[in-house]
Amino acid sequence: MTVGEASSSRGSISKFPLSDENVDQVITKDVSEESDSASIEELPRQKSRTASYFNVIFSGFALLSDGYQSGVISTINLLLTRIYGKEIFDDTTSSRLSYSMFVGAVVGQLGFGLFIDRIGRKMGLIATTVLVIVGAILSCASSGSTPQGLLWMMVIARGVIGVGVGGEYPCSSVSAGESADEVAPGRRGTLFVFVTNFVIDLGYVISAIVPVILLAIFKDNLEPVWRLSLGLGVLPPLSVLYFRLKMGDTKSYQEGAIKRAVPYWLIIKRYWFRLLIASGLWFVYDFISYPSGVFSTIIVDKVAPGGKPITVIAWNILLYGFYLPGAIGGAFAVDKIGRRRTLAIGLLLQGIVGIIMGAVYAPLTENCYPMFIVMFGLFLALGEFGPGDCMGLNAMELFPTAVRGTCYGIAAAFGKVGATIGTFAFVPMQNSMGGIRGPFLVGSGIAIAASIVAWFLIPDIGPEGLVEEDLAFKAYLAENGFDVTQMGIAPKSTAPVDDAVAKPTSSSE
Repeated sequence: MTVGEASSSRGSISKFPLSDENVDQVITKDVSEESDSASIEELPRQKSRTASYFNVIFSGFALLSDGYQSGVISTINLLLTRIYGKEIFDDTTSSRLSYSMFVGAVVGQLGFGLFIDRIGRKMGLIATTVLVIVGAILSCASSGSTPQGLLWMMVIARGVIGVGVGGEYPCSSVSAGESADEVAPGRRGTLFVFVTNFVIDLGYVISAIVPVILLAIFKDNLEPVWRLSLGLGVLPPLSVLYFRLKMGDTKSYQEGAIKRAVPYWLIIKRYWFRLLIASGLWFVYDFISYPSGVFSTIIVDKVAPGGKPITVIAWNILLYGFYLPGAIGGAFAVDKIGRRRTLAIGLLLQGIVGIIMGAVYAPLTENCYPMFIVMFGLFLALGEFGPGDCMGLNAMELFPTAVRGTCYGIAAAFGKVGATIGTFAFVPMQNSMGGIRGPFLVGSGIAIAASIVAWFLIPDIGPEGLVEEDLAFKAYLAENGFDVTQMGIAPKSTAPVDDAVAKPTSSSE
């Protein structure tokens, strides 16, 4: 290349007289500057990807609190029965303590679902974390001048935990789901399940292990066991509070939020059927599954009466352990065979196992107790494989970013209503239908019916589903006269600095 060719090919170089010996230096410098500019442009992308990793991990991890708090109450019920007897801690009080968290969760799911769409994902995550911490501390410190007063304080404290844990559902799940595509493109379903439902199930397992350790330490002194079992529930939310304070809103939320003049009527017209299906199926699943988890220790105690608390709770560890392989199997299935098939197959198989277990309940429990535990565990595992993994995933994927939190919160709240009704109805069904086999038979029949509904009516969302739904929703709003230019929020960034670096210098400058 001659000096003239070099000069004509680069306007910024033509101002300077160049000799043959320094042309190569100038060209090398120019290429180096282009490389530096590309590296600078790559920094925001790397930073965004790192932020997405943190969003996924620390959004989902606090859901450990939901599994722990929902699972540990089964052990608390057993311990309080042993301490106070049926005269004070009767079936009504036991049910009240069990479903108070579910009632609070409904409030949290509805309230925080709306909150994170209008205010932001980050603020919702921080608020729910604080509520769970406060509720766990109050539960551990429950006291009163009478046993009834102590129990009422515990009921109220569990309600506070419920608001926080309920809020975690839309806050954690939506934030994790929206960040998952950047972390693992094409495997959003698998990653979502691992950081949400699998974490919840792990919380259940830990909730069974902790009381056994405490019982081994305190022996027959049961009061510190139940207090510490509840109090240690503060650790999961405490462990993520600092990181949540440092998190930002997801990229999807920054681009697709509607913070004012939300066209709810247009949203209802477009999404009412999806919301109905997602909410109805979640109601059915929680109606079946939560009572089984909440009363699992009581069930084991009835099947093997007279056992020491540590023995009964140790059996419960095995039961809760079945949750994990079920959740893992479903996590890989949702991206392989699709959400709809995974959900329907899980419900159908859970229903079949439940009917068999109910039909042979008496001979199993009398002659082959370990086999009963295995079948009960398989019943729970299949629930996690299908509906446990897919309910939250469907509720996250079926709706656009602008109202994803609100719709997820509504669907999850219907689930907790199902859990509350199922928990409240468990004892009456047991008493009126010949024992524990009654709730299993009822729940299994409902599960089979729900599997048919899921197979024919749930849409299957693909890897690009979130982006496609946001684009379709935006087009739908524009067609109906909504000003789509107001969608999104201005992210906090260093755009002016980046522009100044990336902008090329003209030849006249």
